[in-house]
Amino acid sequence: MNFISTRGEAPALGFSDAVATGLAPDGGLFLPEELPQFSGDDLKAFAGLDYPALCTAFFRRFATDIDDATFAAIVAKSYTTFSHPEIAPLVPLADNLQVLELFHGPTLAFKDFALQLLGNLYEHQCATRQQTINVLGATSGDTGAAAIHGLLGKPGTAIFILYPDGRVAPLQERQMTCTGADNVFAMAIEGSFDDAQTALKEIFADQDFRLSHRLSAVNSINLARVLAQCVYYLSAWLRLPADRQDNVEFVVPTGNFGNVLAGWMLQKMGVPIRGFKVATNQNDILYRLFTTGEYQVDRVAPSLAPSMDIQVASNFERFLYFSVGRDAARVREIMSTFKATGQYRFENFDADTFSASRCNDAEIPSIIKSVYDRYGYVADPHTACAFAEHDPDRLSVVLSTAHPAKFPDTIRAAIGVDPTHPSLEALKERPIIKHPVAATADAIRGFITERAL
Repeated sequence: MNFISTRGEAPALGFSDAVATGLAPDGGLFLPEELPQFSGDDLKAFAGLDYPALCTAFFRRFATDIDDATFAAIVAKSYTTFSHPEIAPLVPLADNLQVLELFHGPTLAFKDFALQLLGNLYEHQCATRQQTINVLGATSGDTGAAAIHGLLGKPGTAIFILYPDGRVAPLQERQMTCTGADNVFAMAIEGSFDDAQTALKEIFADQDFRLSHRLSAVNSINLARVLAQCVYYLSAWLRLPADRQDNVEFVVPTGNFGNVLAGWMLQKMGVPIRGFKVATNQNDILYRLFTTGEYQVDRVAPSLAPSMDIQVASNFERFLYFSVGRDAARVREIMSTFKATGQYRFENFDADTFSASRCNDAEIPSIIKSVYDRYGYVADPHTACAFAEHDPDRLSVVLSTAHPAKFPDTIRAAIGVDPTHPSLEALKERPIIKHPVAATADAIRGFITERAL
């Protein structure tokens, strides 16, 4: 299978090359040339598989340039680091409400599902191509830690992660800065995640720099990230009662749109999911888009759910590509207007199967308390946003995106419980090693040039 850019001005690439490239040379995002379609028989065959086997079977439609045995071994290695035997357990809270727990990986966040796999894919590429690779990413909290732990100590790799200094949770910062690994560079910038992401995209647009430093992207602009996240939706859907599978809504806390886009893409591949609710915090560009048809940047307001403190949702471009009938020229026009003005109003906007909800900082603690009092369940601040509202007439599956122990202050204030996890407690004894860098492409290029492999 080949992968093409949403902007239509880059050559099609195979799976491994698209993964290694990350952002397309024309500034667009890679997508499959055609989405595969899963038949009813395919879904029945998937139903008996454990999580690694399901992931392997799903990816066989995409990673066609890696032999079956090799890819199965890469996948198996990726999920041995998860602490729960089901990898992504479903927890029933009520007849019409379940939670899909996605925090049992090594950094206690949903990003581990994709980034453990991506780290092992990078390791495979370094070994087979006899080349080093330098990985660059930006994070609002969880992506950085998961990306770092996916590449921790792997030969032939160096990883550079940008994060907004003082705007991630303290334990999220420690997960990035206390590894002690020589191939990890946590780069603290002044400003917001959007500032980091803007600089990152400028760097990837510099083709000479990208190629000379063998630079690859670890953010959800990388197609492997989104495809890996499709699998936990498929796994959850297969475990639902057969008579409820066609009336389920997944409720997804999201800032950069990659998490919920993965489920939507799976739906477009033939899995009959009823719909998706985009659950935002007070940085609500996606809520405003799906309720008004206007995509407009606002000021980033630091919140109790810091991983969602984003106003420019990168993965929206992939949804846009499908929404305009795969018209790359139209995508270029819309993205150019948005870059120049910070806004775009869609006439007759089709939200497809999406709805949206919004939750501000004043509401998050009360929602955490309500969920705890009603169900005895402890939700982290991001997951709490997904409990803001749900349709009682259909089955709702809330994606629980992070372990509550990563946000102890908020949990303690809301319900008087002090959540802990051994891996996080161990970090408190280690020194923080971070590198202050200006949030400019030039400063970041200079830092990478001095340390790249």
